[in-house]
Amino acid sequence: MFDNLSDKLDKALHLLKGHGKITDVNVADTLKEVRRALLDADVNFKIAKDFTTRVKDKAIGENVLTTLQPGQLMVKIVKDELAELMGGDAAGINLSGNPSVILMSGLQGSGKTTFSGKLANFLKTKKNKKPLLVACDIYRPAAINQLHVVGGQIGVEVYSEPENKNPVEIAQNAIKHAKANGFNVVIVDTAGRLAVDEEMMNEIANVHKAIQPQETLFVVDAMTGQDAVNTAKAFNDRLNFDGVILTKLDGDTRGGAAISIKSVVNKPIKFIGTGEKMEAIDVFYPSRMADRILGMGDVVSLVERAQEQYDEEEARKLQKKIAKNEFGFDDFLAQIQQIKKMGNMKDLVGMIPGAGKALKDVEIEDDAFKHIEAIIQSMTPAERSKPSLIDVKRKNRIAKGSGRKIEEVNQLMKQFDQMSKMMKMMQGGGGKNLMKAMAGMKGGMPRM
Repeated sequence: MFDNLSDKLDKALHLLKGHGKITDVNVADTLKEVRRALLDADVNFKIAKDFTTRVKDKAIGENVLTTLQPGQLMVKIVKDELAELMGGDAAGINLSGNPSVILMSGLQGSGKTTFSGKLANFLKTKKNKKPLLVACDIYRPAAINQLHVVGGQIGVEVYSEPENKNPVEIAQNAIKHAKANGFNVVIVDTAGRLAVDEEMMNEIANVHKAIQPQETLFVVDAMTGQDAVNTAKAFNDRLNFDGVILTKLDGDTRGGAAISIKSVVNKPIKFIGTGEKMEAIDVFYPSRMADRILGMGDVVSLVERAQEQYDEEEARKLQKKIAKNEFGFDDFLAQIQQIKKMGNMKDLVGMIPGAGKALKDVEIEDDAFKHIEAIIQSMTPAERSKPSLIDVKRKNRIAKGSGRKIEEVNQLMKQFDQMSKMMKMMQGGGGKNLMKAMAGMKGGMPRM
C-alpha cells in the first residue's frame, strides 16, 4: 500500500539527517523532494504545493531552530500534516433512522457491488445490525445475480425486482420490505457507468431524492488516482454525498486519491477496501494511514484486528493445554486460521513498524501458510494431538502426503518444539527462562 510514495518520502526526509538544525536552505531541498514525491503519487499540484508550504511554515519556527534531531521533527510535522490533509479524525457512519438507509454511488468497475456486501458484513458482525442489500443496478448484465452471490456469502438477504426497470420504485419497495421484516439497515446498490453522464446523474439523483438516505457514499477505485478525485467532485456537485469509500487499496496504489480527495470535495474518507475477502474492510483513520505512508506501521489497527479474533474461552483451553504439555498441531493450525482471519499477510506486515520497509522487495502471498497447513493436514489425528509419536518413518509419509521435502517437515517439527517450550516459559512468567527459550529459537519462526 503506497510503497512507491513511502520510499520517496523516506528518501526526501533523509536529506535532513546529520544536520544540526532546520534552516531555510536544507528544508527547501527536503520539501522540494517531498513535493516531487506527492506529484509522482498523482496528487494535485496545488494541493502538493500548499502542503509543503504548510510544512515549511511549521518547520521554520523559533522553537525548532536548535533541535538536535531535525529529521525526526520533520517526519512528525509531515505526518501530522498528512493526517490533517486526509481528514484529521476518523469519520463515523450515520446509522440513525429506522431503518438506516445507505445509498451507494460510483462509476462502474469501482467495486461498488462488492463493497456493498463488505459494508453489510461489517454492520452485521461489528455493529450487530440486520442489513438488507438492495439491487438497483438495472443495466449491468448479471449485476443482480452478483449481489445475490455476495449476500449469500455473508448470510445477508438481498431484495431485487428483476422485471422492474425503475430503480426509484425498487428502492422504495425495498425500504417498505425492510420495515415490515425487521431490517434496521438498508444498503442500496445503484448502477454505475463507465464515465460520468447526465442520464446517470439524473437517475441516482432521483433515487436519492425519493428515499432520503441517512448516508450517501461515493465508492472510488484508489488505483485511478487524480481521475478518482475529479469523478468524486462531479458526483458531489449533484448528490452532496456524505463520505468516500476507497477500494482496492491492496493493489499498486499511487496514493493520490487518498491524499487529495478530502481537500477537493471536503468530505471524509469513511472506509477503505483492503482485499477481496468480505472481511477486507477497515474504518479509515487518517493518522494511522499517515503513519503507514511514512513507514511507521499501524500497531493500533494490528492489535484491534487481533482482538477481534480473540476468543477468551478458547484462550483458557489453550492455556491449560500448554500447562500440561498437551499443545499439539491442531492447536497450532487453529492459531494459523486466526491469523489468516485478520486479513491478507502483506497488509498485516505493513502494520508492523519498519517491517514494510525491510520486506518491501519480498513477495508475501495470502497463502503464505499453505505449506505448513499441507504438512499438518497430512498428519493423522493422533500425530497432530501428540507430536512425539512422529518418528522418521512417519515423517517420510507426511512429507510424501503433503508434497513437501522431508527437510521441511523436520524444520517444522523442530520449530514447533521450540515454540512449545517458549509458550511454556511464558506461562511460568520467568523473564530469564523466556529469554533463554527465545535465544534457543535459532531458526526463527516456521518458514512460509
